[in-house]
Amino acid sequence: MNTQKTKGNKPTHYVRSLVGHGEDARFETIGAAWVAEGKETYVKLHGTQIVDGGFYILANGAKANQESGQ
Repeated sequence: MNTQKTKGNKPTHYVRSLVGHGEDARFETIGAAWVAEGKETYVKLHGTQIVDGGFYILANGAKANQESGQ
């Protein structure tokens, strides 16, 4: 099964974790995701991640792209 079959194999989404609190909070990129033709989503995290409190999957071009970790 080819889980990353997309045009140019570019990720369709970024996986980000919110780090910090209040005005100091920022998104940190922890991986990428691809939405396949069959509606399933493949998520690839960078390195070994310890995620406390969950993470966000944001579409490419989302406002958070300008945050840290891009």
